[in-house]
Amino acid sequence: MFGIESVSGPMGAAIIIGAVLVEAILLYVGYGVLEQVLGPTITKALRGD
Repeated sequence: MFGIESVSGPMGAAIIIGAVLVEAILLYVGYGVLEQVLGPTITKALRGD
């Protein structure tokens, strides 16, 4: 899809590791934002407030 399958060897490994790292950072930040925004609302709903 991105053309990284044509890269092999150490450069291919570095690209894949970089892509996984970027994805992990984006997910970490995204879930943190969701928790900040929706966390209190969900907590209140579960407590019955």
